[in-house]
Amino acid sequence: MVSSPQPARLLVSQSVGVFCEGSMVQIGDRFVGREHAPFVIAEMSGNHNGSLERALEIVDAIAATGAHALKLQTYTADTMTLDCDHPDFVIGEADSLWHGRKLYDLYDEAHTPWDWHRPIFERAKSHGMLAFSTPFDDTAVDFLDELGVPCFKIASFENADLPLIRKAASKGKPLIISTGMATLAAMGEAVEVARSAGAADVILLKCTSTYPASPADSHLLTIPHMREAFGCEVGISDHTLGIGAAIAAVSLGGTVIEKHVTLQRADGGVDSAFSLEPPELKMLVEESERARQSLGRVHYGPSNKEKAALKYRRSLYVVADIKAGEQFSAQNVRAIRPGFGLAPKHYDAVIGRRAARDIARGTALSWDLLA
Repeated sequence: MVSSPQPARLLVSQSVGVFCEGSMVQIGDRFVGREHAPFVIAEMSGNHNGSLERALEIVDAIAATGAHALKLQTYTADTMTLDCDHPDFVIGEADSLWHGRKLYDLYDEAHTPWDWHRPIFERAKSHGMLAFSTPFDDTAVDFLDELGVPCFKIASFENADLPLIRKAASKGKPLIISTGMATLAAMGEAVEVARSAGAADVILLKCTSTYPASPADSHLLTIPHMREAFGCEVGISDHTLGIGAAIAAVSLGGTVIEKHVTLQRADGGVDSAFSLEPPELKMLVEESERARQSLGRVHYGPSNKEKAALKYRRSLYVVADIKAGEQFSAQNVRAIRPGFGLAPKHYDAVIGRRAARDIARGTALSWDLLA
């Protein structure tokens, strides 16, 4: 006898430990969950273009949009790679934004100096925004922990670095993990390590690790499956252009949105081509919350606010004076607005019947008017 396949949630739960339903997560003073506005994270990355003054301007601009958190990336070129001319260390993809660049040079240009973190974080906090970062090695984890970040974010390219995940999780804070390129089994390993190492909560972000990403490659239908499989909050780290994919993620139950942000794409920079400008980010914050509110629950029939409008539906009315005993016909009965008469579905049952009394034009038809 061939047994039926197990549901995905059971298969995955065996690899990641105890299964639990997704529930509300607290990060700093904010709550992440389906009962709350989507948690919008604005990623600065290298869009500061090497200027602390510009970085602080970006923070101010992000705060004005209503975004909930600012995120940096914490590394140096030396903690990321080697200063090496070997082809392995040069970006060779012809369609890459960074084709021909040495990895070392790219990271050296894009990194945020560590001594900038405190003033950037303090500027964010002065606006009431959360501020945290993505660490890329153990020293970055310790550095960010000393700065008091409320959570850590693991980048897609590091989601297979289980020792790094273990280190970040050991601080006992929520851990957000981008899942770009990860198989279901690899995600299971990452989640198991994070939970077993002490992460307060795990949040997974559906991510497509191309820059910019194609909407067709986003596969957002994975979001509800991830929530079911791993029992955690799920969102999107979005590299597509515009805000459409992010809004779609919310409609599928996503509770976190991460997008790169810059002052103006025309200013250039390593990530500017796929970054939002502040007005677009503001629209994302507003529209993602509208999308969440619109989900509601399974519901049929009039809402409480619609009930008052029922009287403006069509119903059966006498549209010409009728004498007692006269037949109801298409000439003297019609379905019109408002809705105080019999429902239009009774039209066939009325036609051919006779009037119980004289009926004036404009009378709502009721059963007692039929003989």
